[in-house]
Amino acid sequence: MSAPDYSKQGYKDIIVTLDGPVLTILINRAKKRNTFDRTLLNDLLRIFDLSDKDDRVRVVIMTAEPTAPAFCSGADISGGWDGLWTPEEEKEGEHAARDIGGQLSMVIYNSRKITIAAVNGHAAGVGMTAMQLPFDIRFAWEGAKLSFSFVRRAISPEALSTYLLPRLIGLSRANSLLLGGMTVFPTSPMIRDLYHATFPTREAVYPAAKAFAEELASNTSQLGNAYTKGLIQHASDTIEETHLHESRSMKLLGSSPDGAEGAAAFRERRLPKFNATLSKDSSPWYPWWRRIDVRHHRAKL
Repeated sequence: MSAPDYSKQGYKDIIVTLDGPVLTILINRAKKRNTFDRTLLNDLLRIFDLSDKDDRVRVVIMTAEPTAPAFCSGADISGGWDGLWTPEEEKEGEHAARDIGGQLSMVIYNSRKITIAAVNGHAAGVGMTAMQLPFDIRFAWEGAKLSFSFVRRAISPEALSTYLLPRLIGLSRANSLLLGGMTVFPTSPMIRDLYHATFPTREAVYPAAKAFAEELASNTSQLGNAYTKGLIQHASDTIEETHLHESRSMKLLGSSPDGAEGAAAFRERRLPKFNATLSKDSSPWYPWWRRIDVRHHRAKL
């Protein structure tokens, strides 16, 4: 794949910049409170797909203008809930439906690159789920009003939130947030563990996320990150199977040029220079889990 020119992709609701190994996605729907619709969905699906295949990219950050009314104030339901499903899904019924937040969450969660959400504004609904939970790391403004407001709109949570949130902060706190639907701040005991760091001003969030991204991009291995994400996200059913997967991953990475460089840098007390890429150096073993195309997979319920 040739390196994409991110300035010429024709995005409608995002602004994308590549600064060295760090790709930044700026949500650009301030006039609509950065609400989530199919246009924004398609822009984000495309950029996460491109960045996953681009060996230049090591870390992806998503954020919004600090002056915008919100980081993401939820789904655009100005036309009601029906606008969230395609005519084909409406015709085929509930088994064919795929929530748009979940489609985005799957793509972000499956990204082989490090992903960071820099939450520098208020967030509700899908702004809390697909726009935060599937990311590897989250930074937030302490004054952001956060709400999983689904039950207060007579719907259920979406975007893999019932899978991800309990795993990220624990079942008890996830129950309080998802069943209560109340508004909290990032420093609340119920949700503070979701965030890597919080900041007193909106303007401080993205620079801190960018500095962290640059440090990770310079000092971690692209292969090591991808394999580690796979081990975390696709945990085995037993401790024995986990041991086998971790052992194989260790052997593959330890025997690679990046593995040798990591050991040499440690011995010589210097920063490493990792050059391996996913497109050229990844083992056929990775990914070791079975992938399902959920777009065409009928739910057996």
